[in-house]
Amino acid sequence: AAGHAPSRDITQKGYEKKRSKLIRAYPPPLVNGPMSHRAPLGPPSAARFHRRRTSGTRDERYRSDVHTEAVQAVLARHVERKVAVPMPSKRRSLVVQTSMDAYTPPDSSSGSEEEAGPGDDMSGMEHWMSRPSQLGPAHLGSTSSSSSSTQSGGSGNAGRLADSLAHTHISHLNHSTPPDVMGYSSDSSHSHTERHHMANMGTIARNTQKYGNAERMETGDGVPVSSRVSAKIQQLVNTLKQPRRPPLREFFVDDFDELLEVQQPDPNQPRPEGAEMMPVRGEALGVVTNWPPSLEAALQRWGTISPKAPCLTSLDTAGKPLYVLTYGKLWSRSIKLAYNILHKLGSKQEPMVRPGDRVALVFPNNDPVAFMVAFYGCLLAEVVPVPIEVPLSRKDAGSQQIGFLLGSCGVTVALTSDACHKGLPKSATGEIPQFKGWPKLLWFVTESKHLSKPPRDWFPHIKDANNDTAYIEVSAQPVRTAVTVNNLRLSSSSLSAAETIVNVLDFKKDVGLWHGILTSVMNMMHVISVPYSLMKVNPLSWIQKVCQYKAKVACVKSRDMHWALVAHKDQKDINLSSLRMLLVADGSNPWSISSCDAFLNVFQTKGLRAEVICPCASSPEALTVAIRRPVEDSSQPPGRGVLSMQGLSYGVVRVDTEERLSVLTVQDVGTVTPGGLVCVVKPEGVPQLCQTDEIGELCVCSVATGTSYYGLTGMTKNTFEVYPVSSSGGLISEYAFVRTGLLGFIGPGGLVFITGKMDGLIMVSGRRHNADDIVATALAVEPMKFVYRGRIAVFSVTVLRDERIVVVAEQRPDSTEEDSFQWMSRVLQAIDSIHGVGVFCLALVPANTLPKTPLGGIHLSEIKQLYLEGGLHPCNVLMCPHTCVTNLPKPRQKQPEIGPASVMVGNLVSGKRIAQASGRDLGQTDDNDQVTNFLFLSEVLQWRAQTTPDHVLYTLLSSRGAVSSSLTCLQLHKRAERVAALLMERGGLQEGDHVALVYPPGIDLIAAFYGCLYAGCVPITVRPPHPQNISTTLPTVKMIVEVSHSACVMTTAVICKLLRSKEAMATVDIRNWPPVLDTDDLPKKKPPALYKPTNPDGLAYLDFSVSTTGMLAGVQMSHNAVGAFCRSVKLQCELYPSREVAICLDPYCGLGFVLWCLCSVYSGHQSILIPPVELESNPALWLLAVSQLRVRDTFCSYSVMELCTKGLGLQTEALKARGLDLSRVRACVVVAEERPRMSLTHSFSKLFKDLGLHPRSVSTAFGCRVNLAICLQGTSGPDPTTVYVDMRALRHDRVRLVERGSPHSLPLMESGKILPGVRIIIANPETKGPLGDSHLGEIWVHSAHNGSGYYSGYGEEVLQSDHFNSRLSFGDTQTVWARTGYLGFLRRTELTDANGERHDALFVVGALEEAMELRGMRYHPIDIETSVIRAHKSIMECAVFPWTNLLVVVVELEGSEQEALDLVPMVTKAVLEEHYLIVGVVVVTDIGVIPINSRGEKQRMHLRDGFLQDQLDPIYVAYNM
Repeated sequence: AAGHAPSRDITQKGYEKKRSKLIRAYPPPLVNGPMSHRAPLGPPSAARFHRRRTSGTRDERYRSDVHTEAVQAVLARHVERKVAVPMPSKRRSLVVQTSMDAYTPPDSSSGSEEEAGPGDDMSGMEHWMSRPSQLGPAHLGSTSSSSSSTQSGGSGNAGRLADSLAHTHISHLNHSTPPDVMGYSSDSSHSHTERHHMANMGTIARNTQKYGNAERMETGDGVPVSSRVSAKIQQLVNTLKQPRRPPLREFFVDDFDELLEVQQPDPNQPRPEGAEMMPVRGEALGVVTNWPPSLEAALQRWGTISPKAPCLTSLDTAGKPLYVLTYGKLWSRSIKLAYNILHKLGSKQEPMVRPGDRVALVFPNNDPVAFMVAFYGCLLAEVVPVPIEVPLSRKDAGSQQIGFLLGSCGVTVALTSDACHKGLPKSATGEIPQFKGWPKLLWFVTESKHLSKPPRDWFPHIKDANNDTAYIEVSAQPVRTAVTVNNLRLSSSSLSAAETIVNVLDFKKDVGLWHGILTSVMNMMHVISVPYSLMKVNPLSWIQKVCQYKAKVACVKSRDMHWALVAHKDQKDINLSSLRMLLVADGSNPWSISSCDAFLNVFQTKGLRAEVICPCASSPEALTVAIRRPVEDSSQPPGRGVLSMQGLSYGVVRVDTEERLSVLTVQDVGTVTPGGLVCVVKPEGVPQLCQTDEIGELCVCSVATGTSYYGLTGMTKNTFEVYPVSSSGGLISEYAFVRTGLLGFIGPGGLVFITGKMDGLIMVSGRRHNADDIVATALAVEPMKFVYRGRIAVFSVTVLRDERIVVVAEQRPDSTEEDSFQWMSRVLQAIDSIHGVGVFCLALVPANTLPKTPLGGIHLSEIKQLYLEGGLHPCNVLMCPHTCVTNLPKPRQKQPEIGPASVMVGNLVSGKRIAQASGRDLGQTDDNDQVTNFLFLSEVLQWRAQTTPDHVLYTLLSSRGAVSSSLTCLQLHKRAERVAALLMERGGLQEGDHVALVYPPGIDLIAAFYGCLYAGCVPITVRPPHPQNISTTLPTVKMIVEVSHSACVMTTAVICKLLRSKEAMATVDIRNWPPVLDTDDLPKKKPPALYKPTNPDGLAYLDFSVSTTGMLAGVQMSHNAVGAFCRSVKLQCELYPSREVAICLDPYCGLGFVLWCLCSVYSGHQSILIPPVELESNPALWLLAVSQLRVRDTFCSYSVMELCTKGLGLQTEALKARGLDLSRVRACVVVAEERPRMSLTHSFSKLFKDLGLHPRSVSTAFGCRVNLAICLQGTSGPDPTTVYVDMRALRHDRVRLVERGSPHSLPLMESGKILPGVRIIIANPETKGPLGDSHLGEIWVHSAHNGSGYYSGYGEEVLQSDHFNSRLSFGDTQTVWARTGYLGFLRRTELTDANGERHDALFVVGALEEAMELRGMRYHPIDIETSVIRAHKSIMECAVFPWTNLLVVVVELEGSEQEALDLVPMVTKAVLEEHYLIVGVVVVTDIGVIPINSRGEKQRMHLRDGFLQDQLDPIYVAYNM
């Protein structure tokens, strides 16, 4: 096996040991048996292999049949190219490793059709599976050269199929030349053009570098990082840089005209060249005289003429006959049952079942006798039987679909056997529960002893064959019901009376039902029914029965032949010469060819004749479509076709050579059934006839087909009433055809070839792939037994306007992480090379966790549903969006904006009004407002202490809502004096020194602040370190103290102690701090003299804050600015001494600090202070306070609002009972420095609407570093407006207003009214030119309360000087503006402002420094995060950031770790669909990992650095390829 040896598994030794232990029970493999010389079994090769999609069972999969060699050759080629795919990292607890010994196999009841071979779980078949040269029955063609299989490359000769098939490629079964089994060299000597493979292709060599000492890298801010993560990302980036396959020319330009470029087909793709096909007719039906007119008549005839003739023999698990049902018994019991069904259910007047009603048959697979009696009982009673599987539990996979079917058929009665009835799940009362989605059923047991005898004179009505519904057959995938007529004589035309049939198939559906239950009675045959459970124990049982009963006919599937080969021990007594017909039910599945060849090869010596093997093609809709009939003279050898996979993907038949890596060998399934007419039509659209070398869907016109889907008229019309047309447009027949669901073509001589099925069809960018081929390729990847029992599902999902392939497989219980990852990367390479298509998502789930069908196969539609809902719970996921999503819109080129050259006329810029707006004037409006006489806040406080000494300014609430302390004007003045004394005496500070105030939110902070002003020092408020995580919070404190050049630190005794604690000392040594003053014991005396400030432009305080990007910036606030700020807020909110305002904010920076510390002193109103920290223990604290104190204005932060929304969501009734009333609130303002979070404010208003909160009162404020408050809703003026903008236009920096609810719309809310004294203009951040109304640009602000610059003691002012004093490049070039760093737009509304002007609304879109430039477009993280949070219910919070042009998404998982990997496909898909971006890395973490600052903003850059330095301890990190 090429390329296998170097990657020997570490667990190989243990594996060998276990294997030899298990194999001891089995005879040694045949090395020198008759097989080794003449094994034209072909190599385990070609990629074909198809299962009945509709039956949903998995029984047709064998590991060995897969085109191992092809896959290995492909992979060998990749090893040489060495591409490394970064391996996902997973938390320890997620890595579940069970040993095989501890693993108990699932319960396999006799009815379960598991897919393992004999001995079920045991690796009994390993000895032949591990030697490909010996016996793997080739998956496909075993023609003279043995290395057929699947290869990428052009088609061989595009000549007419008919010629080439006829001459070159119909090879005989009995090869003369021994195959050259090792005909494969591992080098890529195959001379076909090597395409550049996708980036993700590369087998991971075992010794991938461990990234312990990965090269040091730098993050965006130049922080050096040394980590495993960054090395992996680097690896991913390198991998993605490799050349891709050329992108399809089908990206869509998603511009405003929604121009979707139509996908251009590849000009070189193969096209059909043959003439139009002619419909092919089967031979005429011979009329047999005295044939019974219907099934019931046949049963009556044989039941009365020869009652002793055996009809059905059932076997037990030992292979002994359990019961022989004679025709007489079948007749009498069926009559008895028919009578009971019609007369003993319900009352005499109201019988429950009337002729024509539908009845469910629920019988286990090992009881054909009871089933047969029930089936004929129903036919005699003229009710319609609906055979269904035995439900195993209340919530079986697919039970809802069965329930829907039973409901739509109006089934009210279920017939079952005693044993089965006892085995059904029961509730405590012994009732059979209602199964998920099922109608209410009456369970009726059919054993004779439970039935009453019919009266002598009662006789069933025997009718001739007519077109009434005879029975309804269920097929498991999308529950379909095919209804069939009684013309079953057709398929029996090749059977003759009184023969013996051995039937291994499931007698409830398909070929098993038609031959084992129906045709057999028509022909008075004797059926030996071999139960599945016996096949498991003894796979040879059916062959032994054929010999024992000298059976003429056997009905089997490929897997039964396959297992018989495996178990065949060269037994002496086998003689198959009696067989006249070996019916291979799944002969249309192209992999059955290898089973047929191998079987013939071994058993030819035992009397098996080649012409006896009869593959047939059938489907639930059309029954038997074609069958190879046993011919007496074997002159015409069976047909073979070796077809190019690439040709097939374009729907064209191209004969290829067997040496190619991507070919498919198919055998014919004989000719059209007698009396039928078959044609091939285009699968999509109008049913137009195909050309001779074109693949299409087979359609049949015959009396023996289904007639409709029960109760689904629309689907019935499209399937059962098809009128094919020729290219000229004329109908080819006046009769309707039935679509069979089989894809194929009709070859020379009218032979039918099947290449696939409609429902396994995946259309990826215009090419057709068959799910089963992909399954075959995946199963062929080493290690062969990696997929647990071959349980693997392939389906497609639609993402970004194209189908994408998803592969889901169960992994062996003993596989390691490394094994899984290696296997996954190899599968991706193999599928890419062989099928030329990328896999979107490859997911591995633990063994036995995929939903099963009742027969133990896997339930495809349920798996797809789980995948789409994010409920698969995989244990490994590899997504490859980079490689298979090639139709993204083109990256944008920026268009030049308006430059100085464009004409400015007055206030217009290129025809649009310039976007500028301002708040009211800060003029001397109020003559008796004496506060305006003072220039300094310290003077205002002294004035208030004299004039209104006992007026309460501040009230602090405790967590219980009680007043813990308060301050009057005089008390505040006195405390401030003592603080000033402390600073001067103990601190020895000079005027102008900086003092860091490290206080919890409260009154001490306020006193300390004014104490600093009294002492002439500059205060800096700093959030104290958090006692629970000192190591992360203390460094920030230290940094602010250092950067601000503080001469001393003032704080409380508690925090003093904390700074000296052991933990704190480990982080920051106390000796490195400036002197720390404890203000809990203040000196009793006041200072000699209070400081008299003189310069209004001097520094009042420094406002330090960490921006969301992790930058620490201190803004200088002058005395002038402070006065203007307080006055502006006072005017906007109409504050005066008799007012009360509740504040629930952090008092450390921005507007929060101004409201907490400054406004009350300036305006004289009472501030009720509620520390946000207290809400963690009592979420209702803030709202209760607002209600009890009858507050009209309140301020909070987003984090507070979120706490209330989440914490009180279910308590609104209880709060109402406690008297919570918010009807007095007229302004509830969220203080923020970001785009308004509409969803949060909206859900908050909705939630508390019942408690009297008026939705109009909830609004937001907007501030930033250069100006701490630009907008604030205030009391007068119009309500905040909302607009909807197109998110795609926004990415191109354009504003396009759309209607609410239109696709890609994004709601934006105005950020509040512009404050008095504030002017705003929107400018282009690059050219600094003014922009027009409703244009997106940077918000620039001019106001008396702008900051006067960043503070840094290092002379870096130049760096950002333009943040505070910029001028426009044209237009009004005199005004000095401050640049906010936020993108937004102004829009003139129809509303009127307080001053009678038209109102200008400011909409903030997001911070420039947060925005991500990806694919030439500007994305705001919050938009992507909104999509991600909606993607799955378990995503609590999310943050995104870019890293080396990859998008990294971090999600917090709410739920068990087992769900972590469900999020990866959901997140990737959501971001692709809504933002046209491919996610590079998905990180799943615990709740609370994403850092959030005091304003409730995500600190994405901290998160990024934490991720790159491996500090997040993620549950799972997925690197998307």
